[in-house]
Amino acid sequence: MNVRSEPVLPITQQIEKPAINQLMTGWDASLKLIFDSRSAKTILARRQHHGPLVIQKILYPEGNNPAHGVIIHPPGGVAGGDSLQLTVEMQSDSSALLTTPGATKWYKSAGRRASQHIAMTVAENSQLEWLPQENIVFDGADVALHTQIQLSENAVFAGWEVVCLGRQASGERWNSGRFRQQLSIKRDSKLIWNETALLKPDSPLLTSIAGLRSQVVFGSLVVAAGNTPAEILKDCQQITLDSTATYGVSALPDIFTARYIGPCAQEAKIYFEKLWHCLRPWYGNRQAIRPRIWAT
Repeated sequence: MNVRSEPVLPITQQIEKPAINQLMTGWDASLKLIFDSRSAKTILARRQHHGPLVIQKILYPEGNNPAHGVIIHPPGGVAGGDSLQLTVEMQSDSSALLTTPGATKWYKSAGRRASQHIAMTVAENSQLEWLPQENIVFDGADVALHTQIQLSENAVFAGWEVVCLGRQASGERWNSGRFRQQLSIKRDSKLIWNETALLKPDSPLLTSIAGLRSQVVFGSLVVAAGNTPAEILKDCQQITLDSTATYGVSALPDIFTARYIGPCAQEAKIYFEKLWHCLRPWYGNRQAIRPRIWAT
């Protein structure tokens, strides 16, 4: 009887083969975080992750609250076929600030969509701040960003998103690809904010005066914390930039929002951080203290 045996691969090739297969199909990464309040201190009560999406050790530069966390995607960029999912649950009386260590790079898709899904639930008397670094959309990238926020009656959410179309530092323009973005916020299951964007390089929205006005960077800041006090809104309106960018703030029932359309992601972040320093004593009952990772 003839017995046919398969050749044994060197151990390095045995290890690399699953990784190569993963690269061919895309990374499927998820991270779930549950924050709770224990003895008047917010702790990370539970975390569960799959694939390359993790959180660093929780820090407390402001005392017991809020807990500061840094969300890390170790590959450093998101390629076509990759799917990232972040789920955050804030239990009653808890408070957290989450950010990222650097820009999220969205690589050329090679015909496959890359996606990021964020679902955040904030319970009674709780606050969540989601303040990531910018998204850089490479030429040829096909990107879908979806963020859903669920708030209880008196919960607070503050977050921003900055997007740069093309790698401006290397002179790259965004000439092909697709970018989708959606943010929805519900309070007690009632929709209070819904924002959707669908962009392609040939979209009239990129050049329209009602759109991006031929600028390559855009961003928004949203705070859901009830009606914005008139004096806070006035202070925010007085924040200016020495820039050609278009920017401004507005207040709606239960929502404060700010916009930036301009040439520079760093400038957008500076503007939003100035607003954050102005807004946080109102919605967070404390002065704004920058996450340590922003200084590196």
